[in-house]
Amino acid sequence: MTDKDKKNKIYDKNSSTWFEVSPDEFQEYNRRCTNLRKRMQYHGQCSCKRNKWWLCDGNCPDCKFYTKIEASLDETLPNGKGTLSDYVSDNTPTPEEIVSDRALLNCLISRLREIDPEADRIIQIWIDHPESISDRKVAKILGRKQRTFADEMKKFRDEFKQYREK
Repeated sequence: MTDKDKKNKIYDKNSSTWFEVSPDEFQEYNRRCTNLRKRMQYHGQCSCKRNKWWLCDGNCPDCKFYTKIEASLDETLPNGKGTLSDYVSDNTPTPEEIVSDRALLNCLISRLREIDPEADRIIQIWIDHPESISDRKVAKILGRKQRTFADEMKKFRDEFKQYREK
């Protein structure tokens, strides 16, 4: 069968027959199978070669190209030096780091409230503008002089500079 003949046909492995479908149906089916195949290949669970992609129907456990990999992070390594979990990096914060960050944030907010009576409004402006908003724009929103507000923020940032650079 030539590529032109296969263009809008899908192969059914169970019945060993080709089915003609519309171009839209073929594109949707092919996109789904390709995405799944690529994801499985990335994880080392599919060994389907390019010239056999037409066999891919997205039913991986029943496919002859499916390679089941079972690895536990708690299994002892062959060399006996620990487990996989000892060597896999984990970037999630520890409970201690979360509590510490929360305490620092509470401290920063308290200090900002001491420095500026409109601290809650300033914080809300920062929340409403997740991209970096300048002190000039914040001062304008608050209806203050830019220089005065910038000086207050500089004092605040200098006081807590050591905590910003973790």
